Amino acid sequence: MNAFKLSQLPREARDTLLILAAVALVLLPQLAHLPLWAGALGVGMLLWRARLAWQQQALPGRWLLLGVLALVVGSIWLQFRTIVGPDAGVALLALLLTMKTLEMRARRDAMVIFFLGFFSLVTVFLHSQSLLTALAALLALWGLLAALVNAHRPAGRPTVRQLLAQSGQLLLWAMPLMLVLFVFFPRLPPLWGLPSNQLQGTTGLSEDMQVGQVASLAQDGSVALRVRFEDEQAPPRHLLYFRGPVLSEFDGRHWRASSPHWPPNGTVQAETAAVPEGTPSAPIAYEVTLEPHRQRWLLTLDATTATPSTAQRRLLPTAQLQWFSAQPITEVLRYQAQAQLHYRYGQALPRHTLHALRSLPPGVDPRTRAWAQELRATHGADDGAIVQAVLQQLRTGGYTYTLQPGPYPANTADTFWFDRKQGFCEHIASAFAVLMRAADIPARIVTGYQGGERNPVDGLWTVRQSDAHAWTEVWLPNQGWVRIDPTASVAPARTDFLQRLQPPPSLLGGTMGRMVGNSTLLRLQANWEALNHRWNSWVLNYNSDAQGELFGSLGLERLKLSHWGVGLGGALLMGLLGTALWRLHQRRQHDPWLRLLQQARQRMVALGIIDVQHDAHAGPRQLAQRLRALPGSDSQAAQAWLLAMEQWRYAPDSPQRPSLHALRRSFRALRWPRPD
Repeated sequence: MNAFKLSQLPREARDTLLILAAVALVLLPQLAHLPLWAGALGVGMLLWRARLAWQQQALPGRWLLLGVLALVVGSIWLQFRTIVGPDAGVALLALLLTMKTLEMRARRDAMVIFFLGFFSLVTVFLHSQSLLTALAALLALWGLLAALVNAHRPAGRPTVRQLLAQSGQLLLWAMPLMLVLFVFFPRLPPLWGLPSNQLQGTTGLSEDMQVGQVASLAQDGSVALRVRFEDEQAPPRHLLYFRGPVLSEFDGRHWRASSPHWPPNGTVQAETAAVPEGTPSAPIAYEVTLEPHRQRWLLTLDATTATPSTAQRRLLPTAQLQWFSAQPITEVLRYQAQAQLHYRYGQALPRHTLHALRSLPPGVDPRTRAWAQELRATHGADDGAIVQAVLQQLRTGGYTYTLQPGPYPANTADTFWFDRKQGFCEHIASAFAVLMRAADIPARIVTGYQGGERNPVDGLWTVRQSDAHAWTEVWLPNQGWVRIDPTASVAPARTDFLQRLQPPPSLLGGTMGRMVGNSTLLRLQANWEALNHRWNSWVLNYNSDAQGELFGSLGLERLKLSHWGVGLGGALLMGLLGTALWRLHQRRQHDPWLRLLQQARQRMVALGIIDVQHDAHAGPRQLAQRLRALPGSDSQAAQAWLLAMEQWRYAPDSPQRPSLHALRRSFRALRWPRPD
């Protein structure tokens, strides 16, 4: 590659690199949601085009571009089995945007890239509406505007700093209008609320648990949900169980959720929760801000029996104390609820249901079955005694809680109880549930999140993917369903003190910790999380109901949608017209260079050098030409001053460019020639 500096490149190559940088900013926030091959191909095409611009080589031919296009479309079809829809369409648009740079020869091609780039920025929010995504989109928008401004300045060589300053000024001018439209424009269903074909959960929880699945989430620190407790009165830490999918079907390797049973009349009737006698009965009020996970189930504290309050969704209960949304949750969802931390439910279950919850596939885990028969023979019909005996074995039998249990063979319960004696929460919960069923005790697995950490900045509890957890429920006579967390017997600090197994620090994390200190990093993280919650509360949760409350407080609740549309359209038109007129007024009346040039014209008119009728709009060079007919040093000085005025206006990058203040001072000192 030639050792040219960027400033030494021709204007065309320099402009191309600026456009490629803007396209790279547009592509950057989409890389996390594109297939790996698509992201690599897009980056590769941008680097290829940058190399051609830097070395000033010819662009690829038409047949090569057609081959790349066929490769892109075919690969997207193989990946998604379609080329339309949110996921396939976004990937196709991103790759077509980068491909367009390979045939960018004229200004028209650049304009197509700009408009494709602006449209691609909208598609970023199909996958994420987080604050970080919004900041990345704003940065990409700034870059696109800078490249667009540069395309409309064909003369000269404007610097990147000048382009960024002018495009940043345009963004600042647009901010008030953006805020007005955001607050007052009717809240319609967002584009990112479109249903997606990719319904596999991204929270790490699903309705199918295989041993080893949840363990991979222990190193994921992304936020799953945030919780605010009323008056900041959080429950005891060992009771912070956020209920997710309930898994009751077991085939020897997988635990799966059965089809949801919807109680009649929308109430929890099949397994009604009740408060045991002699226990506190005051419910805990809390508010959840749930990150989108593309599934229908909510995360609620055990046991939330009353319908959570949210204006965004219609919620349905199940007989397993779960709450479902009518549609997959594809955007941030906030809901208020009340939980009864001490509860009892499911005392009266049908016989066929209890039989299904005791069943195991034939031939699975023979050693665990044999041990279960020994426990039954020892403790007789006392199911509670069997449960306590197994928990005691977990506490004293040398079992450990680890992030790296290794792959498990087919008989996972036998492997845990008698061979490995180590595992993550899903290994422990699965082995415990299998043992209970082998002992003829109904059991099932509940997945969700346990614990969290309190943010000292805003008082919210942040529950992360690393808090993903699996526990068991066993059915005991006269008690109903009882939550048993066998992981707490192996590692009490996991649930009592919310201590997590920490993965080895990454190279970047370790370096940052040594540079600024771990305590500083924790404070920065707490402030960033609090800022994210404000974004979710004020921006993403500003729906039609919140807008209605705002209008009601302003006395505008009776206005119809059509009135708002006409009013906003008229306000937008008047605002654009007013801005254009004001800029024209500023340009003509308040431009200091124009005022100084007008003073020179008036002086020349007063001296009879020019005619006011024919030279009222003459530029500096035309005025200097009028002075050539007049001899003397005064004429030469006036001509030099007028040419300096032209240089200030039309050659801003020239090192010999004088300042406007110096031009004013020279104008006052000029002695203008007088015609004979």
